[in-house]
Amino acid sequence: MAFFSDNTIDNVRSASDVVEVIGSYIPLKRAGLNFVALCPFHKEKSPSFNVNPSKQIFHCFGCHKGGNVITFVMEYESLSFVEAIRRLANRANIVLEEVQSEQQGQLASLKDTLLKIHEQIAQRWHNYLLNEEGAQIARDYLEKRGVSSDSIRQFKLGYAPEAWDDTVNWGKSKSFLPEHLEKSGLILQQEQSGRYYDRFRGRLMFPICDDQGRVVAFSGRILSGDEKTAKYVNSPETPLFSKGKIIFGLDKAKRALLDAKTAIICEGQLDLIACHAAEVKNVVAPQGTALTADHSRILKRYVEEVILCFDADNAGQNATLRSLDSLLTNGLNIRVALLPSPHDPDSFIKEFGAQAFRDKVMEAEGFFDWFLKRLMATNDVTADKGRVAVIQAMAQNVAKTNNNTLIDTYAQKTAIRLGVSAEATRKDFKKYARATPSLEENPEQLETETVATRPNQQEFWLLKLTLQRDDLVEWVAAHLDLSWVNHSLVRAILAERFELEGDGNWRGTAAWMSSLEDDPQRQLITEAITESPNADAEQILKGTPTRLGVVQLLRNQFLEIQISENNRQLMAPEISDETRLRLLMEKQNLRTSKNSHLVPLSDQY
Repeated sequence: MAFFSDNTIDNVRSASDVVEVIGSYIPLKRAGLNFVALCPFHKEKSPSFNVNPSKQIFHCFGCHKGGNVITFVMEYESLSFVEAIRRLANRANIVLEEVQSEQQGQLASLKDTLLKIHEQIAQRWHNYLLNEEGAQIARDYLEKRGVSSDSIRQFKLGYAPEAWDDTVNWGKSKSFLPEHLEKSGLILQQEQSGRYYDRFRGRLMFPICDDQGRVVAFSGRILSGDEKTAKYVNSPETPLFSKGKIIFGLDKAKRALLDAKTAIICEGQLDLIACHAAEVKNVVAPQGTALTADHSRILKRYVEEVILCFDADNAGQNATLRSLDSLLTNGLNIRVALLPSPHDPDSFIKEFGAQAFRDKVMEAEGFFDWFLKRLMATNDVTADKGRVAVIQAMAQNVAKTNNNTLIDTYAQKTAIRLGVSAEATRKDFKKYARATPSLEENPEQLETETVATRPNQQEFWLLKLTLQRDDLVEWVAAHLDLSWVNHSLVRAILAERFELEGDGNWRGTAAWMSSLEDDPQRQLITEAITESPNADAEQILKGTPTRLGVVQLLRNQFLEIQISENNRQLMAPEISDETRLRLLMEKQNLRTSKNSHLVPLSDQY
């Protein structure tokens, strides 16, 4: 992919005033030093969208989107970073010099070719479905399933002819190289003969699009033939398509997701198509039932909550449970909509209607209420073994929320359902929770911490003042030990800001925004910068005679935890005299550190 030098990006951004550019999309109204508007990314009645001209950033206090002028154009027009740079450069009459290595140029060229192949074959299969006699079996199937002609056109459904070389010959007629067709996943090569043959044959074809609506893969459903043949065949991983990062229907659901702030997640393409036809449009589907961390992170850009509506069979319910970790990690609220067996969303809507489906969605219960019911139904709770299994499973999964209120709530609910002591259940919850690795301890599960998990007031004050006051950065970096900061996102932001300052690479907030790929980081930074620091917070950082500075306060909170742990070890019934002496000396050192004062800020601060 082409890329641009930092100097080129800075020139484009400097020529694109954030107020002027955003004001060309939505009406802005001055409010003090900033500008406000109704947020274009979610539905609201009073303006919470804030544009800061001095820092050249925007932030919405409703949906938490934030960034610089490039980020806004990317989000508003669903463009990639490179596309947004080109759009802004064209607007500012700047001639771009694109830089790319030979390898990057080859990859960019390949992706462009694969996109053309996918778009053209999707149109070919769509036309074949609509017009050719050989696709009658597919038209009959869609009519039987109640899929309307409008839905067929909206989702560009198609039919791949029942032939081993139809796509191979089509590619030749369009002058596409066989190796490009192979890399697109549309054809395969026999090892012995070297001949190419079609991957998709005699199947109803569902184009899979990226979030910009470009066809990047296909899913093909068999309609007749050998029962041993796979019901669905999907495109393999390609330069365009990664199964764990593409969400079916997202391109058509984005606005509905932003408006509803809730995503209904169903299992299959026909379920989603049925929902859209019933005017329930905030619906998406992963590729298969595996909801990945990348899927959850993408959904977090649009919604605050997901409602899992997988099939009522055992496979669907297991998929619901597997979704927990990635959704919790990304700060999404989770509910579960239960449809009566053997229904899925498609069959339920067909039999009971759209409103009945909406009612089921509205009635969706909290994830852990659903999970407790499932455990009660799948374990023999009249036996000790069954009761222990329920308590252990509930404790280990609720512990992943790291929310003491939820943990205690479900300890009580579990005790009531099992008819046992709430106090004993609380103790068991603590025991099993300790044996469960937290999401924070598993780097494969925890890739980011979202704004949904708020930093405490002191850490947010520190973040605001450090980001708003460039003159404070050097002092804070010299006096703050990052281990004193509990919130991992705040800690990461401060670490990067300190590194940029120390290396002499600080080019301003707007430039920093362009280097951040993590949405939660960007959102928290823009919120901290946009929200005015209150006077009391500034007084705290300055270290007035009556209150500790926030840095010293964070240090003391950290030391208190260390002292508490020291006391816990001293209370152990059997420790050696040598260990006790060591712990007592450590405790004295900790108290001495807590009673010491940081070097105050100079008068210039």
